[in-house]
Amino acid sequence: MSIFETLQDWVESGVAAGGAFLDRVTQAIAGLSDPKARRQAAFSIAMIALSAKMAKADGVVTTDEIEAFRDLFEIPQAEQVNVARLFNLAKQDIAGFEAYAGKIAKLYEDEDPQTLEDVMDGLFHIAKADGVLHKYEREYLVRVSEIFGFSAQAYETIELRHIDKGEGDPYRILGVASDASFEDIKKTYRKKVAEFHPDRMIARGVPPEFMSIANDRMAAINNAWEHIQKMQRA
Repeated sequence: MSIFETLQDWVESGVAAGGAFLDRVTQAIAGLSDPKARRQAAFSIAMIALSAKMAKADGVVTTDEIEAFRDLFEIPQAEQVNVARLFNLAKQDIAGFEAYAGKIAKLYEDEDPQTLEDVMDGLFHIAKADGVLHKYEREYLVRVSEIFGFSAQAYETIELRHIDKGEGDPYRILGVASDASFEDIKKTYRKKVAEFHPDRMIARGVPPEFMSIANDRMAAINNAWEHIQKMQRA
């Protein structure tokens, strides 16, 4: 049984029992004995639930956003109906997005917290799919990042990776002070490269399809590092 079929079964049993969408699913995920399956399920439901809530906050779901969501997962044709049902159930749940974000953050307390940054990158990928990061989308992303425990500076670093691509202020892209020593900047750069290595991301439960987004993230980080090297050598 695929992860999407499993999630659908959990939701349907939860609805029958009167349980809320995310409560039921997170309880089932926590009960999985296989760590890899648990991480994959957690990432999948985090993206489905928060993408649905972002669509509700924005008020409009565009074709570009739907395609961007599909970029994150390889969804067989036969399972697209299940994914759509999960998305709609999450969107219609009376619980607000802040409650969702809080439960997802808690879900990752005993997992790799770096995955929360992967989730943020996925949400940005969807939000900017139509070429614009709208006001309500940005407000939503800022609030989710706060609930996830990111500082304002950490959020800015994530946003600039997507909007700035490392060309405007490379120091902010790497999350370092402009007066930091070259060696400290290099250490930060190497740390980020290690954190976002494909092998580590897959170990965190991120699906292989996410690697194209991960490559964009690394491109922004590498671009920022190259800019800093040129500026400091000038």
